[in-house]
Amino acid sequence: SYSLLMSRKKMEERLFREGMGELFYHIEMPLTFCLYEMEREGIKIRKEELKAYGEQLIGRISQLEEEIHEEAGENFNIQSPKQLGEILFEKMGIKGGKKTKTGYSTAADVLEKLAPHYPIVNKVLEYRGLAKLKSTYADGLAACIREEDRIHSTFNQTITATGRISSTEPNLQNIPVRMELGRLIRKVFVPKEGYVFLDADYSQIELRILAHMSGDERLIEAYNKAEDIHRMTASEVFHTPFEEVTDLQRRNAKAVNFGIVYGISSFGLSQDLSITRKEAKQYIEKYFDTYPQVKEFLDCLVTKAKEKGYVSTLYGRRRPVPELSSSNFMQRSFGERVAMNAPIQGTAADIIKIAMIQVSQELKKRNMKSKLILQVHDELLIETAKEEIEEVKSILKEKMQGAADLSVPLEVDMHQGNNWYEAK
Repeated sequence: SYSLLMSRKKMEERLFREGMGELFYHIEMPLTFCLYEMEREGIKIRKEELKAYGEQLIGRISQLEEEIHEEAGENFNIQSPKQLGEILFEKMGIKGGKKTKTGYSTAADVLEKLAPHYPIVNKVLEYRGLAKLKSTYADGLAACIREEDRIHSTFNQTITATGRISSTEPNLQNIPVRMELGRLIRKVFVPKEGYVFLDADYSQIELRILAHMSGDERLIEAYNKAEDIHRMTASEVFHTPFEEVTDLQRRNAKAVNFGIVYGISSFGLSQDLSITRKEAKQYIEKYFDTYPQVKEFLDCLVTKAKEKGYVSTLYGRRRPVPELSSSNFMQRSFGERVAMNAPIQGTAADIIKIAMIQVSQELKKRNMKSKLILQVHDELLIETAKEEIEEVKSILKEKMQGAADLSVPLEVDMHQGNNWYEAK
């Protein structure tokens, strides 16, 4: 016991020496109680709806299989990369395939570039997505249902390098959102009798953190005036009057805004927007001309990370970046992206953890029936007693928006529903 005490003392000294003592005692330790309660409460599933959802997937998968075989002119195993590659790139003569030692690559990134031009490729991607939905969710969730038809996921607070919470057995944080059939899985998650779901989601939290940490005056002013940040960026980047910005320009500006947070390259942006690398480079340059302090801030993050070997969040969470000293160019480029993104994404993770702690404590302090049952990145889900709806809404707004004192306001979008799909 003496050895344990001394080990604890040494670790505690190191935590404070490295600036993470407050993070440990005021965020990570109180969070363990929240996560325990979330695991204990679980979330209810409608078994019959889950079964019907699985059958719906089977129907669409079978239909796609028939259509793919018909377009290919023969039956083959769609899940075999070798057979699929031969059909697409040899028999059908589709250009753009990457040949490897074992045959043609049918990786998602290869097929996604071809999908807009070849209907069969688009169907193959949909087939894969639905097959994963069936195995991971329709079948996987059914195996996890316990007493009172509830699923009890395990939440991990120290697995990800950024500090984000992850979940396993099952993973409820990776519910697909890109295809409608993927989003529909949320319909099987329901509150218990007499309750509804309240879902609260931070709006553009990482961009707001970027504005605060960079100190960029234009970005800060835009958020403080509650302007449409994507439309404003589009107006500047495309030299278009604010009122005349098109939906396409706004979508492209949105991709630039969020891409900058993740240290996106001109190549990456060109792939995302299906434009030339030259155009993507111009978009990024125009963005930095519009928000010059963002450029200075990101460059400074990389420079300091090279000196120190790590980056930190606003709350002191460290992320080592050994890739920056690698002799491999690709590794160094990855390290630069990590150095730019980790302080922002990690700060967002810290803030949502603070919000979770404060919301959970307030619900208990008021002796309420409503419980925090799920956290998915920037989103909190509360199983809310019907008579407590307005009070819970007030708590969520106050605690989530007040979780951090930034130079821009934190905004929260809130929805309620009789299942998770409706609440989202």
